[in-house]
Amino acid sequence: MNPTIDTPSPMPPASGADIADWRPEDEAFWAATGRRIAYRNLWISVPALLCGFAIWGMWGIITVQMLNLGFPFSQAELFSLTAISGLAGATMRIPASFLIRLAGGRNTIFLTTAMLLAPAIGTGIVLQHKDWPLWAFQLMALWSGVGGGNFASSMSNISTFFPKRLQGTALGLNAGLGNFGVTSMQIVVPLVMTVGLFGAFGGEPMTLVKDSGWIFGKIPAGTPTWVQNAGFAWLLSLVPLSALCWFGMNNLKTVSPDTGGAIVAFLKIIWLYTLSFVPAGVGLYLYLPAPTGLGVLNMWLAMPLIIVSTLFVLKLTAFGPMKESIARQFGIFRNRHTWALTLLYIVTFGSFIGFSMALPLAITVIFGVSHVPDASGVMQHALKNPNAPSALTYAWIGPFIGAAVRPVGGWISDKIGGSIVTQIISAVMVVASTAVGYVMLLAYRSPTPEQYFLLFMALFVVLFTASGIGNGSTFRTIGVIFDRQQAGPVLGWTSAVAAYGAFVAPVVIGAQIRAATPELAMYGFAVFYALCLVLNWWFYLRAGAYVKNP
Repeated sequence: MNPTIDTPSPMPPASGADIADWRPEDEAFWAATGRRIAYRNLWISVPALLCGFAIWGMWGIITVQMLNLGFPFSQAELFSLTAISGLAGATMRIPASFLIRLAGGRNTIFLTTAMLLAPAIGTGIVLQHKDWPLWAFQLMALWSGVGGGNFASSMSNISTFFPKRLQGTALGLNAGLGNFGVTSMQIVVPLVMTVGLFGAFGGEPMTLVKDSGWIFGKIPAGTPTWVQNAGFAWLLSLVPLSALCWFGMNNLKTVSPDTGGAIVAFLKIIWLYTLSFVPAGVGLYLYLPAPTGLGVLNMWLAMPLIIVSTLFVLKLTAFGPMKESIARQFGIFRNRHTWALTLLYIVTFGSFIGFSMALPLAITVIFGVSHVPDASGVMQHALKNPNAPSALTYAWIGPFIGAAVRPVGGWISDKIGGSIVTQIISAVMVVASTAVGYVMLLAYRSPTPEQYFLLFMALFVVLFTASGIGNGSTFRTIGVIFDRQQAGPVLGWTSAVAAYGAFVAPVVIGAQIRAATPELAMYGFAVFYALCLVLNWWFYLRAGAYVKNP
C-alpha cells in the first residue's frame, strides 16, 4: 500500500481566473493540477505572442512594399521606420518585464494583446495615403513597438507556471513558436496585399511601380496592391485571441499577490507602458534627422540614454505597492549574471530579431540593382537588376528556421547544459557572420549580384539557425541560475536589451550599405560574437567558473 503524501490539497482559485495555491516543484501537485493549467496557459500564450511579433516586425516587409509602390521616401527614411519599430519594442520590454508581478499574467496578456489592435488599425489607415508626411508613418512604427514589448511579459508569465526541470522546454516552446510571428508576418503580409480582403471597407488599392513578390514568385509592376492590409489583416486574429486570453488564462496569486481588481491591473499596465513611450519618443527626437527630429545624437548615445531614462522614469514615478515591487525587482542589477546573460542574449535573440527586421530591405537594395563602376572607379547603383530576387519571396525562410529550432535549443540544453550549447552556436555565428560579410562585399561590387544570392541566403539561414538554438540555451541558463522570483524580471530585462538588435541591425546595415561597405556591418557583428564567446567560457565553462554549465 502506497503511503499517503502529506501535502496540502490544492486550494480552489480565489476567483475563476485567480489561482491562490501554486506549487509546480511539488510533483504530486504538478501531476494532479499544475500540468493541465500550465500547458493551457502556454498554448494560449503562444498565438498571442505570435501576433505581437507580427505587429512589431511588420515594418520590415511594409517598407519593401512602400519602395515598390513609389512612396516618396528615401532608403534611409525607410530603414528608419524599421529601426523605430525595433527601438520602441525593445524599450517597451523594460516595463513589460515588471508587469506580471504587478498586474497578473491573465490581466497582462489579455490587455497587451488587445492593445495591438491600435497599431494594426492605425498602420492600415496611414498606408492608404502616399502624400502623408513621414512623421505619420514614424508614429505608427513607434506604436507597433507594443508588440515587441509583449515578449517580456509573456516569457515572465510562462516561467512562473513550470518547474525548473521544464523551464528550457517551456520557454523554448513559448518563445520559439511565438517567434513564428516574424515568419507568419513575412508570409501573410505579402499574401494579403494581393487581394481586396475587406472590400469597400478596406480602401482602394495602389499600383506597383516596381516589380514586387510574394512566397510564390514575382508580381509585376502595374499590379493593384492593397498595402493597407498589412495592418488591417491582423484584426481577424487579434479579436478572438484577446477573448481567448481573457477567458482561458490565469493569474497566479503566489506570484502576483497585489494586483487589485482587473481595472486596477489594467491601469498599472497602461501607466507603465505610457511612461516608456516618453523616453523612447524623446530619444528618437534627439536621434532622428530633420524634419522629424534634431539629429544631435548618434545611435550609440541615443540607445543607452533611452534605456537609462526609462529605468529612471519607472523608479521615479512608481507609487504604492508598485514602488516596493519595482525596487525589489531592480535587485537583479546587482547580480553579475544579469549582465553576462544580457550580452549573451544579444548574441542570440538580438541577432534573430535584428536580421529579421533588416534582411528584407537589405535584399532589395543589395540585389535589386546592378553595381558597376564609373570611369573614376566609383561604384554606381542606378541600373535596375532585371534578375533581382524578390525579398518578399525569400526573407521569411531564415526567421522560419530560426523560430522552428528554438524549442530544440531548449530541449538540448536541458540534456547537456545551456552554456555548452551557447558556446557552440557563438563559434558558428562568428564564422557565418564573417562569411556573409564577404559575400555581401562580392555582391555589392558585381554587375550581376544575383549570382551570390543563393550563398548569401544559405549563410543567413545558418545565422538564424544558430541564433534560434542559442535562444533556447540562454533561457535554460537563466532558469537554472535565478530563483523563481528573479527569473521572470531577468528574462524580461535581457530580452529588452537584446531586442535593441531590431534597432541596431537596420541602422548599422543601412548605414554601411549607403557607404558602399555593407560587409563592415557583418564583420562588426562577428567581432561582438567572438567577445561573447570568451565571456561565456569565462563565466560558465572554464575551470572555476562562477556556475558550471548551467
